[in-house]
Amino acid sequence: MEVKAYLEITMKIKDTNRPAAAKVYADYRQPFLQEIKGAVTKELLIRDEDVQVLHGFDSVENAKAYLDSEMFKNDVFVGLKPLWSADPDVKIYSRA
Repeated sequence: MEVKAYLEITMKIKDTNRPAAAKVYADYRQPFLQEIKGAVTKELLIRDEDVQVLHGFDSVENAKAYLDSEMFKNDVFVGLKPLWSADPDVKIYSRA
């Protein structure tokens, strides 16, 4: 499958909470790639000012659908929400 869309979630997470956030990423990376329709890639990007998870999908529709999936709402979101310093910034891009 080829990446045709990206879901970018940028989060403000304090340094002390980053190991816990990395664990959530690691715990759900393989299930995401194996179980979520259209999932192609998932990468964790870290900067001093924020943490970003970049998800690659085969379509914009599947990227949007992931945000409504049981895995995202009941597992990933629940695991990350207590670690945020501010609400995350969520964007979906189509690849040209």
